[in-house]
Amino acid sequence: MNSLDWAVLIAYFGVMVAIGVWSHKRVDNVSDFFTAGGKMPWWLSGISHHMSGYSAVMFTGYAGIAYTYGVTSFVTWSFPIALGIAIGSKLFAPRINRLRSRLHVASPLEYLKNRYDLKTQQALAWSGMLLKIVDVGAKWAAIATLLSVFTGVSLNQGILITGVITAIYCTIGGLWADALTELGQFVIQLLAGLAMFFAVVMKLNDKGIGFFGAWDEPELQGHGQPLVGPYGTVFLLAFLFIKLFEYNGGMLNQAQRYMATATPREAARSARLSAALWLVWPLVLFFPMWMSPLLVESQKPDGSDSYALMTEQLLPHGLLGLVIVGFFSHTMAMCSSDANAIAAVFTRDVAPVLSKQARAWNERSGLMAARVTTVVFLALSMAVATQVNSPTFKDIITVVIKWVAGLMGPIAIPMMLGLLRPFRRSGPTAALTSWAMGLLAFWLVNYPINWNVEGGVPLQYQVSIPLAVSLVLYIAIGFAKPEDTPERLAVVERINTDGDDSAAVAVPAPAGPPEDAVRAKD
Repeated sequence: MNSLDWAVLIAYFGVMVAIGVWSHKRVDNVSDFFTAGGKMPWWLSGISHHMSGYSAVMFTGYAGIAYTYGVTSFVTWSFPIALGIAIGSKLFAPRINRLRSRLHVASPLEYLKNRYDLKTQQALAWSGMLLKIVDVGAKWAAIATLLSVFTGVSLNQGILITGVITAIYCTIGGLWADALTELGQFVIQLLAGLAMFFAVVMKLNDKGIGFFGAWDEPELQGHGQPLVGPYGTVFLLAFLFIKLFEYNGGMLNQAQRYMATATPREAARSARLSAALWLVWPLVLFFPMWMSPLLVESQKPDGSDSYALMTEQLLPHGLLGLVIVGFFSHTMAMCSSDANAIAAVFTRDVAPVLSKQARAWNERSGLMAARVTTVVFLALSMAVATQVNSPTFKDIITVVIKWVAGLMGPIAIPMMLGLLRPFRRSGPTAALTSWAMGLLAFWLVNYPINWNVEGGVPLQYQVSIPLAVSLVLYIAIGFAKPEDTPERLAVVERINTDGDDSAAVAVPAPAGPPEDAVRAKD
């Protein structure tokens, strides 16, 4: 990087902070901070949903998969995400929007106290928060890795720089700041992605290979196969189910985008827009990664530095800075949205249980608690980021695929399936048992069994077994021990009923500060 690239990067950081300051004017209460008061346009919600779904891990971990295996990086990652969100636009997006509009909650998990019970809500809240700290830590490590390639700054310095900038704008402006910065970041990564795409095409032409002839080169033999290596059919199906739950609200931050729109119909439209972006845009981003074996030689065994090396070689200064800004845009979009979601869970679901004082928060103190929680979460995730390359986590892609994908199912299944009428019989016993046994299954396939199985359990089973265990137990226990009380059925009906609130079934006021309980009365 030279002075021009640094100027682009510093200008980007300045714009992000300015948007956060401007968004501060739109945040008057906790509802504005966490769900934009239900006033976000569907197209902004859809772009925000898309941008908050991936980070610099794409340009490190998944770039390594593309470098090593080819198109399977798209087939087993962004394609199942697109399909999962498209399905979720019908199944989940309208129902999650009704959590805000009908139950008057500000956290995606706030409804679980009435849908199941307090113990279930707390179990899912705590485990979801802890998982998100690890997940976001991997994202910080990914962007710091890229920053070190281009600038030479240390991993810890890179984590500190990105974390502090993100903390400023998302703490000041809440979900509005997240969404508006993500809109700007979308434009930036659009320009950066196209610049890299055309740079690679021009380089292939200069080498006499051409756009279509590249696939015949020896370095890309087998790279056109959709399912190769550890990324086979079982992995694809497991990933589809995981992403169906995760990207429709199971990891909380995407649920907020659905809650932020004005109506269930607009929530569904935002989901369809996000699904379309996930289907088309990653093809542009992945093409340079698929071609990377022809242009660079990775210095790391997993190929995670291939995209950064290629960027350095192909782009002039200025455009190089723009692409680096694109890396930041993805990571900061996801991390800021995660921070906002976890702050919502803690202040709305956890703090009132831990403290009598929290149950008496007014609008001002609740908003202050939300901002403090956001900063604390970001600090904890940054601390975890410094340990991502330790023996515990091994590397970035291990955290993202094995830990996050493997643990997603047990946490998300009770939350997401609890929204749907066919699973109304499943109550607290089904939810807690499926959650606990899914976590146990994750531990067994990743650790004790590995001591006795040569080479360990294949990746596809590390990801799929915890999900399968949780899903089967949740459904089976629901039929064997139905717990569909009138109060729980009222919650389910309220979420699933079309029309205005006057036609909906009455439901008890949600737990939380007194002012929210008053608003929740019909």
